[in-house]
Amino acid sequence: MFGCEWDDETEEVNGIRQDGYDGEDFIVFDLKTETWIAPKQQAVITKHKWDNNKAQIAQYKHYLTQICPEWLKKYLNYGRSSLLRTETHSQFTHIFSHSPSSPVSCHATGFYPDRAMMFWRKDGEELHEDVDLGEILPNHDGSFQMSADLDLSSVPAEDWRRYDCVFQLSGMEDDIFTKLDKNPVYIYIIAAVVVLALVLLAVIGVLVYRKKKGERLKQKDCLISFSVFRF
Repeated sequence: MFGCEWDDETEEVNGIRQDGYDGEDFIVFDLKTETWIAPKQQAVITKHKWDNNKAQIAQYKHYLTQICPEWLKKYLNYGRSSLLRTETHSQFTHIFSHSPSSPVSCHATGFYPDRAMMFWRKDGEELHEDVDLGEILPNHDGSFQMSADLDLSSVPAEDWRRYDCVFQLSGMEDDIFTKLDKNPVYIYIIAAVVVLALVLLAVIGVLVYRKKKGERLKQKDCLISFSVFRF
């Protein structure tokens, strides 16, 4: 195992280079003294041999104090937007269902970091039964999303108002509470409306196109007739 450390305030650099065997340290390179340390008696012979290899020691020292810190700073700069990212609240929390017979899903997205919790409550008490908690998944912009499904197939519609979804994000003072409406939004209805709207727009576009095309043809016929009459 080898690696390096860099203090961005003091600019101090430190490196490690060690070998192990069967889960235990075998021999370790001391960067300050530029010698090898043998934690095990079996490594003493190797220590003396490697201590006399000055070219190898110089190579390790150059790598641990020069090359490795340069790569460390480069990767730190590459990941700065993620590593130094501050906490953000959930941008969108809502409740929906795929169909009237499907479980009701509480969904939160756009939050950071991924240390978050979500659960369903009934009359203020957390529920454990009939709840399917999904995994925290990444979004394309580096934020995260999660959802929790609740099976209400045996619950009368008039009792749905007793349920709510709670979203908790690490570092956020207040929790987000989303009350379950008696009529949650159904995805398939929204999809049908969107498709219908697109079809309607397409039909209108075709009619407008045909109308304009017909007007151009009439104008062209008028010009031809006028030209024939003129000659």
